[in-house]
Amino acid sequence: MNQIDIIGTAGVGLILMAFFLDTARLVENNGKLYYVMNAIGAVLACYASFLINYWPFVILEGTWTLVSVYGLMKAMKIKLI
Repeated sequence: MNQIDIIGTAGVGLILMAFFLDTARLVENNGKLYYVMNAIGAVLACYASFLINYWPFVILEGTWTLVSVYGLMKAMKIKLI
């Protein structure tokens, strides 16, 4: 595995771990930890996809990041406007 593979694997690993923890009811799916894990995981996966110029996943993971950050802001009760 090269450095890009490690970054991408860590990213998707965090996303999958958040999903597993939610499914096992060990974290709240509207909780801060869930959104933080998703946001960090998506950023890492997006970056790895960018490094290999795989644009469909750059768009997917970039969108996943934005949605996760939005969810985190709602969970923290931060108003956007």
